[in-house]
Amino acid sequence: MTPDPRPFPPGDYPVIVIGSGPGGLQVSYGLRRHGVPHAVLSADPSAGGMFRRWPFFQRLLSWTKPYAPEVRSAREYQRFDWNSLVAEEPELRSLQAEFMDGSSYFPSRPEMEANLAAFADRAGIEVRYGCRWEGTAREDGPDGTTYLLRTSDGEYRTRVLVLAVGVAEPWSPSPPGIEHARHYADTREASSYAGKRVFIIGKQNSGFELASGLAAWASQIVVCSPSPAKLSVQTRSLVGVRARYVQPFEDNFLGLGVSILDASIDGIAHAGDAYRVDLKRTDNGMSMSVEADEVIAATGFTCPLLDLPSLGVTTFGQAKLPAVTPMWESSTVPGIYFAGTISQAAQGLRKHGIPAYSGAVHGHRYNGLILARHIAETRFGVETPRPSLAEADVLGYLLREATCAPELWHQKAYLARVLSVSAGDGIRDEGILPLVHVLDAMDRDVIAMTVEADGTGAIYPVVYVHREGRTTEHPLPGHPLLDFATAEHRAALAGALGSILPSYARAG
Repeated sequence: MTPDPRPFPPGDYPVIVIGSGPGGLQVSYGLRRHGVPHAVLSADPSAGGMFRRWPFFQRLLSWTKPYAPEVRSAREYQRFDWNSLVAEEPELRSLQAEFMDGSSYFPSRPEMEANLAAFADRAGIEVRYGCRWEGTAREDGPDGTTYLLRTSDGEYRTRVLVLAVGVAEPWSPSPPGIEHARHYADTREASSYAGKRVFIIGKQNSGFELASGLAAWASQIVVCSPSPAKLSVQTRSLVGVRARYVQPFEDNFLGLGVSILDASIDGIAHAGDAYRVDLKRTDNGMSMSVEADEVIAATGFTCPLLDLPSLGVTTFGQAKLPAVTPMWESSTVPGIYFAGTISQAAQGLRKHGIPAYSGAVHGHRYNGLILARHIAETRFGVETPRPSLAEADVLGYLLREATCAPELWHQKAYLARVLSVSAGDGIRDEGILPLVHVLDAMDRDVIAMTVEADGTGAIYPVVYVHREGRTTEHPLPGHPLLDFATAEHRAALAGALGSILPSYARAG
């Protein structure tokens, strides 16, 4: 019998990570950097996660700019590259541009898959592919809780479970006849819709992706949901339809065979060889019907958490996101953590109604590194560096971070550069941390620098000073060229720090 060459056979492991998409790969990289032994299990045959299949029409919504003001190996280049995973080693940074053919600064799906596979290979991330997680049991003993994982390869046990399985389980609403609709995940090859009337349920990104991709083939397209669609440039987020999916809006306005309806679905029924979709309009409550040859439910996805809710993992919302702490640990079942797109479950402050970008790679890649460090420190006693900083260097350091730090720019009002201040240790760089964790859980005096946006187009730094249990918030000026290292900003920051740093108090 030939031995199984795959790593991580069934057994006990200090940490188990489920998933080999960008979330799982990023956490595994971080755990390796901190010397934490762990196993990575994946049902997929290779690295890439959902990018092995989607988006259906191949072109991503997130950009990588091959030619940018920063060199690719620099940390600052990450602001222009939304698709690569992040690493300390320059040779592992910003791999996405290497695989792009130059036809667009939005990578194709195969280019994204190649980027992730190259990161896994070059970083030496081992994964047991073809191993499907099938169920979980909880074993409570005198030494704590152990989680038993049932997989297609056998049983695994661990004290720390990290789930990076994506928000990837297709979800559809339940009006009568919904079984006649295909889900986005089951969309066929585009040419098979040639000359057909297509009814698309849903006005998020996937709905307009299908409408744009099928426009050259379908004779008629209707895109429908109860609420009007909003572009991401209006919502200042990735939740709305990205601005480059505007073709269906233009076709609708010009009468070119695309209609965008605000209506709820009352039912779907056979109408001869086609289907009749019964609707109730949002604007006036009137009923109407539309005939279509194909109905596609571009209605989103849920978290594939299997039986975890039966173990006590609380979920919320249509996507069944888990309730988590600011450090992405289940709020109800300690020892179970979430990474990748599921980390959007920790919503942060949502200042001005703007969400975190944790549902996309350019946001959750930083969450994954922070989570790996947190697990290393709290579960395995690993001491991570906290460099000292001279008081005279604080202003320049924080303003450079506000101007250039990709973590702060990609996760506005969500992640912060944090300095701790104490009489014994002086000023220490605590690294990048979730702002909510800093304000709610840190037991020391801290300074937290963020970059924020107010929804009107204004972008500016905000510094939070947490001293003796009280937090003050100090917005700094904006700048038309987004340069926050000016003399005006130094003066404003010095004034904000006067309550916590003696030299700036004297200067004030």
